[in-house]
Amino acid sequence: MAGSNPEATRLLQILDRLRQVDPAPRPGLAYDDPWQLLVATALSAQCTDARVNQVTPGLFARYPGPRELAAAAVADVEHEIRSIGLFRNKARNLVAMAAAVAGHHGGVVPADRAALEALAGVGRKTASVVLGQGFGVPAFAVDTHVGRVCARLGFAPRAEPRMVERSITALLAPSHWAEAHLLFIHHGRRTCAARKPDCLHCPLGALCPSAGKV
Repeated sequence: MAGSNPEATRLLQILDRLRQVDPAPRPGLAYDDPWQLLVATALSAQCTDARVNQVTPGLFARYPGPRELAAAAVADVEHEIRSIGLFRNKARNLVAMAAAVAGHHGGVVPADRAALEALAGVGRKTASVVLGQGFGVPAFAVDTHVGRVCARLGFAPRAEPRMVERSITALLAPSHWAEAHLLFIHHGRRTCAARKPDCLHCPLGALCPSAGKV
């Protein structure tokens, strides 16, 4: 792809520079298996990974798997996650999600996009994170950081998730999608912040059309 498409070449150069800063990017959420990743990612909407990581150890200790969580009272789950934003709605979704995984998927998180997106509280981004990081299935998840960074880099006219996803996946080999997702997230948190991007110290300055203009 890079040989015939200058934008694909520029994307590879950008990822190479980000790897120099972050050679082994790791997910920000703590998890041991696809189920824990699914729950943590669902909780992370409009919430920091650090906050989710403070809550999930107690949640998983009390409800180790989908069957236990499916049998929980929503009010009890609310109590466990009350420090997380939108905790009431998320508690309802978690119990419904657990019931579907336990009842329709034998207690095993499905490695299928359509099945994942059919679960309560699971959208395309959450499904992509679980597929890419939990199962190694090629997927490029777009959250607010990824969307912002990719739009500023000129790969999409605006930070609309599906638009950004289509643009990046058309330029990049599927084997690099999950890594690119993590590199862009970390860059967005570390350097390309929403309100005050640190363009002066950004490793992508020469490759970014928005450098010094935000």
